[in-house]
Amino acid sequence: MLTYSAFTRLDSLEAADMLAEAVEGIDPAPYGVGVTEIEDGSGQWEVGAYFTDKPDDIALMLLAMAHGAAPFVISEIPETDWVAKVRRELSPVEAGRFFVYGSHDADKVPQGRIALLIEAAMAFGTGHHGTTLGCLRALDRLLDAGFQPRRAADIGCGTAVLGMAAAHFTDIPVMASDIDMVAVEVAEANVAANGLQARMVCLESAGFDNPALKAAGPYDLIFANILKGPLIMIAPDVAAHAAAGAKVILSGILNEQADDVIEVYARNGFNLSHREEIVEWTTLTLTAK
Repeated sequence: MLTYSAFTRLDSLEAADMLAEAVEGIDPAPYGVGVTEIEDGSGQWEVGAYFTDKPDDIALMLLAMAHGAAPFVISEIPETDWVAKVRRELSPVEAGRFFVYGSHDADKVPQGRIALLIEAAMAFGTGHHGTTLGCLRALDRLLDAGFQPRRAADIGCGTAVLGMAAAHFTDIPVMASDIDMVAVEVAEANVAANGLQARMVCLESAGFDNPALKAAGPYDLIFANILKGPLIMIAPDVAAHAAAGAKVILSGILNEQADDVIEVYARNGFNLSHREEIVEWTTLTLTAK
């Protein structure tokens, strides 16, 4: 069975959101529409839509023209069992004391490591990506230096691998949030698979908007592994919910974007403690003044 995708790009988030809303109304209707920032430093935004029936290319062309977007690129997508593919191709990841693995590699967990079971699913954060790996390494360095987190938040948690890593060291449940309810459900499944239900709370939230997330602070450890744009947008909220001396670990940042993020967080009361590049991605460890 074939499915179809259609992608275009625009120069602003507002225009992209308007186009995405318009695409939802065409016939045949897409089963999913999303807007993401393009990670090439261009400042452009991508609108993507997925269809079970061949989309109306004329309707998409007219919508693109009306919203000042590039023409949609429409592609056929052959049916693939992505979960099975991920399970076949992803090997365990080691990040200091942390060992991230799938259930198919349960026999490979070494003794003396903190094992984090992550099942393949429709959410980001298996540990293989440079951003997640960088965050786990950052936490490992902090723990080696004697840091003992008490209250932690994982903003944009995806699979919740970062929150689960922190949950082994905190006094109260770690708050793991994501703007996408599918990711929250994936996070809850992973938390249950790791037996951490009593040590974590997974909830839907845009940034710190959820009242429960606000009430559980201030935090002495905050992860935000998202993208440059959202990281900059939430900087004041991170500052508002960070305890004095808190450690903030940020990623989802292209190497060439890191200085901009550091500057914004410096204006919001954070000092740079560590910076690591893994291929094209940078992970920042900051300390609240």
